[in-house]
Amino acid sequence: MPGTRTRGLLALGGIAVAAVLTLIGHLEVNDDLSPWSLTVSDFAVSDRGGVIDVAMAVLAAATAALIPVLRRLGAGRPAAALLGAWTAGLVVAALVPTNEPGAPLDAAAYLHRYASVVAFLALPLAGWLLARHRGRAAPWLRALALTSLALAAAMVWSAYPGHRVLIGLAERLLILTEVGLLAVVAASLVRRPDGAAVTPVRGASTGGRPR
Repeated sequence: MPGTRTRGLLALGGIAVAAVLTLIGHLEVNDDLSPWSLTVSDFAVSDRGGVIDVAMAVLAAATAALIPVLRRLGAGRPAAALLGAWTAGLVVAALVPTNEPGAPLDAAAYLHRYASVVAFLALPLAGWLLARHRGRAAPWLRALALTSLALAAAMVWSAYPGHRVLIGLAERLLILTEVGLLAVVAASLVRRPDGAAVTPVRGASTGGRPR
């Protein structure tokens, strides 16, 4: 199995590639699409199977690289399960398209929507749990987790009572915050020497039996 630092570096590389691909995907789409009022999925469906879909798959792979080493370092089953939910949500969102902007939602679009919702909620919750084990990164993880949840609430408000006002902006800020959270987790592994034991905060559960 690759070492702790190697996993962290792989994840950071995947995050960087996903960010670049997402930027390219925004530059290549029709000029009529507004990033302020349309979601990333709306952009992706205009270029089905294009770079934004690939970016989601790369980000899922980057997360998958982190999960085994986080479990080995004692991050706990709930955090690992939430990271798995984030990963699965990204994969489903990449594979299952939503509808064109303004079209009625079909079954595939609903699956895409709820997979995205699961992913957006799972990652900040995982970040909050991981903060108990990530030492110096803990304040950043808590701040990013709370910011992500606040932005998710803003997006829900925009999607329903807000009539989608600035929903694209809210989602992009949410994605930026959550990707930042994932990058902090990966960077904390890069700084940790291979084989170093985790030192959880006093009273925190590691998800296993007390030792």
